[in-house]
Amino acid sequence: MSASRSFTGGLPAALVCTVLAAASAPQAQEAATTAAAAATAPGAPSAPVYNVELIVFRDSSAAGGAENWGTAGASARTIAGDEAPVGGSNQVGRFVAALPASSYQLGELENRLRASGAYVPVAHFAWSQTASSWGTRAGFSLQRLGVDIEGLSGTVFLEHGQFLHLGMTLSYAIAQPPPGLNAPPGTVFSINESRRVKYYDRNYFDNPAYGVIALVTPAQGARAPGR
Repeated sequence: MSASRSFTGGLPAALVCTVLAAASAPQAQEAATTAAAAATAPGAPSAPVYNVELIVFRDSSAAGGAENWGTAGASARTIAGDEAPVGGSNQVGRFVAALPASSYQLGELENRLRASGAYVPVAHFAWSQTASSWGTRAGFSLQRLGVDIEGLSGTVFLEHGQFLHLGMTLSYAIAQPPPGLNAPPGTVFSINESRRVKYYDRNYFDNPAYGVIALVTPAQGARAPGR
């Protein structure tokens, strides 16, 4: 896997084509219903609520070259155009609820990653939240999101300015990295990236050793993609 690329450039073409048609209407409806119930509960936030779903997976046959893995992914990467907070706000996102596995929309993709033999799913989780203001980088730790995977830590943030952006700062200490990476045991690989996202589009964040596939959808009601 390259240091950063779009989703369609990261996985085998046949697998990508299947992935694009993987989410079913019943799954999407169930996810929306779950988060909508949480959003309308007493004390629920009045700001728009979003569902965020992530799959973290390892590349079991990654290849690399001479690289300073101690600083790999240390610099932040933002894939976005000109952006600014809306209305000069400085809002911090609010965690609404964890979503049950029964509402996941990327379940078929996880199965196909596992069946491919080339990728090993590490974590699959989803939650609903309101968005933070653009530029705050205010998010939730993996621990807060219920993720407890040895060696995996970091933060995921959802920001709203003129557009919607999803970002993450993740570190993954791999006990035995793939031989092709020429990295010593226990090397920490990092992803530090933010990108503009649109509803229902699968987004791919990666490092040569592992990757993240993310999906953002509205928790309640229909809204224009990316707004």
